Amino acid sequence: MTEPTPTIVLIGHGMVGQRYLEALAERGATATHRITVLCEEPRPAYDRVHLTSYFSGSTPEDLSLTPAGFMEEHGIALHLGDPAEHIDRAARTVTSRSGRVFPYDVLVLATGSYPFVPPVPGKDAPGCFVYRTIEDLLAIEEYAQGRTTGAVVGGGLLGLEAAGALQGLGLASRIVEFAPRLMPVQVDEGGGAALLRTIEGMGLTVHTGVGTQEVLTGEDGRVSGMLLSDGSTVDTDLVVFSAGVRPRDQLARAAGLDVGERGGIAVDARCRTSDPYVYAIGECALAVDGRVYGLVAPGYEMAETAADDLLGRAKEFTGADLSTKLKLLGVDVASFGDAHGTAPDSLDVVWSDSRSGVYKKLVVSPDGVLLGGVLVGDADAYGLLRPLTGSVPPVAPEQLVLPAGVGAPVALGPSALPDDAVICSCHNVTKKAITACSTLPEVKKCTKAGTGCGSCVKVIGQLLPAAADPGLCGCFPHTRAELYEIVRTRRLTSYEQLLDGHGRPEARGGDGCEVCKPAVGSIIASLAATLGASGYVLDGEQAALQDTNDHFLANLQRNGSYSVVPRIPGGEITPDRLIVIGEVARDFGLYTKITGGQRIDLFGASVDQLPRIWARLVDAGFESGHAYGKALRTVKSCVGQTWCRYGVQDSVRMAIDLELRYRGLRAPHKLKSAVSGCARECAEAQSKDFGVIATASGWNLYVGGNGGATPRHADLLAQDLSDAELVRLIDRFLMFYIRTADRLERTSTWLERMEGGLGHLRDVVVHDSLGLCAELEALMADHVAHYRDEWAETLQDPERLRRFVSFVNAPGAPDPTVKFVPERDQVKPDLAVLTVEGVAR
Repeated sequence: MTEPTPTIVLIGHGMVGQRYLEALAERGATATHRITVLCEEPRPAYDRVHLTSYFSGSTPEDLSLTPAGFMEEHGIALHLGDPAEHIDRAARTVTSRSGRVFPYDVLVLATGSYPFVPPVPGKDAPGCFVYRTIEDLLAIEEYAQGRTTGAVVGGGLLGLEAAGALQGLGLASRIVEFAPRLMPVQVDEGGGAALLRTIEGMGLTVHTGVGTQEVLTGEDGRVSGMLLSDGSTVDTDLVVFSAGVRPRDQLARAAGLDVGERGGIAVDARCRTSDPYVYAIGECALAVDGRVYGLVAPGYEMAETAADDLLGRAKEFTGADLSTKLKLLGVDVASFGDAHGTAPDSLDVVWSDSRSGVYKKLVVSPDGVLLGGVLVGDADAYGLLRPLTGSVPPVAPEQLVLPAGVGAPVALGPSALPDDAVICSCHNVTKKAITACSTLPEVKKCTKAGTGCGSCVKVIGQLLPAAADPGLCGCFPHTRAELYEIVRTRRLTSYEQLLDGHGRPEARGGDGCEVCKPAVGSIIASLAATLGASGYVLDGEQAALQDTNDHFLANLQRNGSYSVVPRIPGGEITPDRLIVIGEVARDFGLYTKITGGQRIDLFGASVDQLPRIWARLVDAGFESGHAYGKALRTVKSCVGQTWCRYGVQDSVRMAIDLELRYRGLRAPHKLKSAVSGCARECAEAQSKDFGVIATASGWNLYVGGNGGATPRHADLLAQDLSDAELVRLIDRFLMFYIRTADRLERTSTWLERMEGGLGHLRDVVVHDSLGLCAELEALMADHVAHYRDEWAETLQDPERLRRFVSFVNAPGAPDPTVKFVPERDQVKPDLAVLTVEGVAR
């Protein structure tokens, strides 16, 4: 007789619940168990850690933690919007809100926590919100429309994020914190003071040491202000409560499970409750050390412990490291170990710079053991310091907090860490496990390190082996960035000069290769105005250096025909110009397609047709869209405040200005951009190499995003910029990228590879830490001043037009292999079918 398949019922599908499912799948338990998940929310698990990114353009789908097809692949039944309402331990069943009854052999509670709302009068008035779920954020966003002020009750992690979100929605925002400082759990008095100065400098009003006595309402019953405990009142249209959380243990209480005196479902070291058939994990659980853990890393560890115990594996959860590194309102904040110096006889080593908003404190024992620390404003050392906690650092503590240029230099890196040092606290991954891998993607795939909060990625990169030969190719021992500097400083205008003077000895005097020729061609093209060289990519030697598409200033398609892509700045086009495109497509029999970049592509042109097509387009005022080059493609836009009722800036005007400024700019890889007129982000600016999102106070600039096979959300570089500030920062960013990136490296990969990451980039292009900004701006000014449309120049020169033939010895003859067949009232390539021994494949 076949044994029945045991059933696991999981109540709650948040971050920890999803990690539990993944742990079961990794251990093969999904093949041996039937699994049911009851989820209260209308969507699967999503990333609450980065919840605030919704207000800067991330969609709920972007925040999802549930891989596509995961549930189906592992046979997991997920019930959304149908939470558990009753547990019958005797019958081992769970009843959901819909009335369905689910039997279980093992029950796992991952119900998380709920926001604490102080019991003050007016707390339930229209205009009062909590900050916990995507639905909360949607409600805040909708209510904020047309309102001007907002207040957040609570100055902890989520409170600061909520205040930043309200500010991003265009509200003048304030924070009310009962404790004497912001983030009282994570930082000490000195760190709180540094954080306060920085946040007030961003335009936020902060009240510390006072509580909320009452939420005031107007005649319509909606929020109008707040009465504080010091007797003062503040005006506000909206209140967000972010005053902490409490474990959601109501189901467990009603079922008779043991709970803590102050809440939390009591569990043992194997995450089992007082009922051996019921586990509790995450924020709802009171761990064996008497703590309720509100961070995701301990929750993940509890999920893995419960999964292991289910399968009879020995693993215990007896407590967790509460170290954390965060970026709040653009400010780096980190704490680790005994951050407050509670150990007897502990000593503090402090560096404080009020001018720059940097505060660093290390707590050490009398014998030099690093016990913990607080970092505000500059947390780059966190990835190194946290693993050293509990040991005597190999250098004096003061050398670990002093900035560069102050005191003795520190030659201490991740290599100094022991093999058992935990590098990724989210997934408990050691240095030894990381160094067994060769690349960052391999580390993420095999260990999950770097896939949580991301604070360990920099250290992981430093632990991985460097490439043996950094040379661009077999012709040059130098990187692309080094070749750029050689060309710029020595003012070289030809590939031959560069190869003969700086190539590998065995390559000098040769013809080069297909790797370095286009790379050098791009470098010379990007510096042409500064070097005094011709900016036309098909002049002289430059023509032989170009990629296939650049040879004919058009994209080669699969049947040997070419596409024509005129520039449409910002996606804005007049009816007359739209008619011209239609007439050209009709007259030349071209396939017409509107692209995601807000352009119109025309496919199916033969080489000899290209000049005639472009002659008509140029006459109508069109320019090359550079779809064929490693250059700026498009700056797409939404309609902005001119037409949209949600728009706060003129996004179309800005998109047009940016596209016309950077058109023709040659780069290591293609560049894409977008401008959104409000935080709803309809132009998808955060998926671009540089994206701009309007705020009530100006523009936020995001960099390093891309779509494609490995999408990446762009990072916020600077916020609330004026038009001039925005353009100046983009100038610097693009020229720094062109100057330092590798061949065919997108801005996203370049930024992730960059030592110091976004912080270093911000130092260079915003704060001018390397003194390069004036030079970068001058390079861009040269490009803008000397821009010429390549197709307009081509049409004016008969010699340049001679190359546009299918056959050199028969200039007027079309290529007979380029054929088309009709489809949907247009044409498509007529491709020959490959056959093997007469059988079509």
